[in-house]
Amino acid sequence: MSIRYTICVALLTVMMTATNSQADLIAHPTEFKLVYNTSLQRLVVLSTTDAQTSEITAEVTYAVADPSIVRVDEFGVVRPLGDGTTAITISHPDGQTEVSVQVSESDKSAPVSFELDVQPILAARGCSAGACHGKQRGQNGFQLSLLGFDSNFDFNALTREGRGRRVFPAAPQQSLLLTKPAGQVPHGGGERLPVDGVDYNTILRWINDGMPRSIPDEPTLSGVTVFPELRDMRPNESQQLVVTAHYSNGSSRDVTGQTAFQSNESAIVGVDDLGVVTAGPIAGEATIMARFMGAIATTKVLIPLAGDVPDSEYEKLPVKNFIDELVWEKLKRLRITPSGTCSDSTYIRRVYVDIIGRLPTPDETREFINSEAADKRDVLVDQLLQMPEYGDHWANKWVDLLRPNPYRVGIKAVLNYDNWIRTAFRENRPYDQFVYQLVTAQGSTWRNGAVTLFRDRRSPDEITTLISQLFLGIRLDCAKCHHHPFERWSQEDFYSLAAFFADVGRKGTGLSPPISGGEEMIITNASPGSVSHPLTNEVLSPRPLFGEFERQEVETKRESLARWMTDGNNPYFSQVMANRVWEDMMGRGIVSPVDDLRATNPPSNAPLLAALGDYFRDKQFNIKELIAVIAKSHVYELSSEPNDRNVADNRNYSRHYRSRLRAEVLLDAVSDITAVPESFSAMVNGSRANQIWTHRVSNLFLDTFGRPDPNQDPPCERTGESTVTQVLHLMNSPNLHAKVTEEKNKLTEWIEAELPVDELIDRIYLSCYSRHPDDQELTICRGVFATDGTTQRQAAQDIMWALINTPEFMFKD
Repeated sequence: MSIRYTICVALLTVMMTATNSQADLIAHPTEFKLVYNTSLQRLVVLSTTDAQTSEITAEVTYAVADPSIVRVDEFGVVRPLGDGTTAITISHPDGQTEVSVQVSESDKSAPVSFELDVQPILAARGCSAGACHGKQRGQNGFQLSLLGFDSNFDFNALTREGRGRRVFPAAPQQSLLLTKPAGQVPHGGGERLPVDGVDYNTILRWINDGMPRSIPDEPTLSGVTVFPELRDMRPNESQQLVVTAHYSNGSSRDVTGQTAFQSNESAIVGVDDLGVVTAGPIAGEATIMARFMGAIATTKVLIPLAGDVPDSEYEKLPVKNFIDELVWEKLKRLRITPSGTCSDSTYIRRVYVDIIGRLPTPDETREFINSEAADKRDVLVDQLLQMPEYGDHWANKWVDLLRPNPYRVGIKAVLNYDNWIRTAFRENRPYDQFVYQLVTAQGSTWRNGAVTLFRDRRSPDEITTLISQLFLGIRLDCAKCHHHPFERWSQEDFYSLAAFFADVGRKGTGLSPPISGGEEMIITNASPGSVSHPLTNEVLSPRPLFGEFERQEVETKRESLARWMTDGNNPYFSQVMANRVWEDMMGRGIVSPVDDLRATNPPSNAPLLAALGDYFRDKQFNIKELIAVIAKSHVYELSSEPNDRNVADNRNYSRHYRSRLRAEVLLDAVSDITAVPESFSAMVNGSRANQIWTHRVSNLFLDTFGRPDPNQDPPCERTGESTVTQVLHLMNSPNLHAKVTEEKNKLTEWIEAELPVDELIDRIYLSCYSRHPDDQELTICRGVFATDGTTQRQAAQDIMWALINTPEFMFKD
């Protein structure tokens, strides 16, 4: 996919930089075959000239060299008339081009296949959708499989249920399968199959032919492609898509009319049932999904921002590494200009929070701001990655994804699991080893923390959904019950993957949590279990989702799965982790949600995601190296202040996206700036919030600011939203007030040192904001200290409390 994307980008770049006054005409397809008199092919014609590409299909004229072979209507649809080969010349004032067509068996109608012809029509027209007959109990007594993924079920439902009224061979046109969607009798879904339409006639021919389950030598669907795959459009411009199905016998055909289309950003780019894409009035990008039965293809549409930006503006942007090159390239295509570079004070606060999860001290901030070293930002990144806080901060992100409820698996098991995760990050264990050890873990829950995963997730299907989502970015939940509606994964794919966990055995007491969740359990590979397909009851052999695979004799099932998952040739493995780290540091994932990598949820910058994944793999899955290359890019250094051309951008990294501090980081920040540590139950004195071993440790502040519910099963992805409750908590929290007014806190230390008022104000600002106060702020704060009846201590407390209650404190800028 990334190769085709690169080719399309190169092609469109050539198109958009053309300087010839004579336009180039591009027709699709350039050559094709039509078999049987019922076949057709849509032509799409593009004109490229002067940095602009337009569809002109409706504006061209068609001349057929031999009119006895094919005819072309005004919409560019080609239909067969007689056998032979001929050429179609396409003419336009901008230029001329030619396509070739071969026709065979034009005196016959194509045999109608239930799977290849009838089911796609029912899926495309919404009959088998989840809102209609495809839902769990069907609609009005008639049920189809969701999106037609169970052909046997659908065939029986149409031909053998309903007392034969749904299809009526003696009088095909009276079949309910035709009269209802044609609107000839009352139908809750309205008219779906016009009587004079191609789809109506296809189903009519199938009934006339005796409703065969299959046709002789019936091929299978190999996949679909869509043209164009990538298109830059102007506001309110339209583009016809052409979808081609490819079959196992090497044949292909136009199935645009039987394809379901959907836009992931319909407010920016819309698409109708015929595959006509229409750009909206505002700049942006969207992906159009084309689904033909279980096969999916996508088209990416970009609407550049109006107005001209000279290429020289992008050429002079700083480039520190490959990240900058790929982000600038995308911004150039969208004609978006990035914000300027952030200040040193903004950068130090941002990078401290991102890498070690705490605010810099006033002394650390002053030293960095005052340094004149040209490479001080890169040096700081390297220093932070060696600090002890790094391990707990990054481990704390992963415990949200892995650590279970101690009431379910036992306190000792969760303690061991938490310690295993934190140890891995403290010693910078390579990510592939971390995952391999987790997936293959065996032994006692009291001695090997990693096995707690299998103490928590008992069945192969539970483990499969967790493992595939966390470490591959593939959400297989849908495929557990039916074919995935937006991806290629089938039930067989799901349960074949689950078969890798069929031999996971468990020994010991405590097998029925939460009643006996505190008991020790031994995880083994000795279970004689198996996994069967829920519909066919076939016992399935372990098989990964994709790629070549051969299990070695010395491996257990889980070892072979872990080897396949962590292989350097598996792009999902490296990219989903790269995406997680990128989202955490940049405010939004290249793919969002971060663990949902699929064709219909494409990355905002596919070359960037691929490059980050490759870099991570090439660095032997060293997480610190991945963090460093992001933090050392100029893109990471961008200001969050928008300009006129990027104010609406929220996915291309033209500026830094502000994000609220994690609950633990925010609480630790309050404790640090006041020098009053928080006290946690079941934790040693002086522990930081980032070190808590379970979300069961009670703390109102953490719960208010988004700590996951301890009763929720992992993975628990947090949201960075701000709420009224959070604002009110900061303003009224007795605990926060107590820290600010504590008799022996940081403010007391500074006041007892008899610091000048301006220095005291400066230290408060450096503690909270990692910057000096500006002139206006300094004047206001001086006024607070000069207020009659106010002591220095009271004034300092009021200022610190006020700063803590501002967005600048709560957010990473």
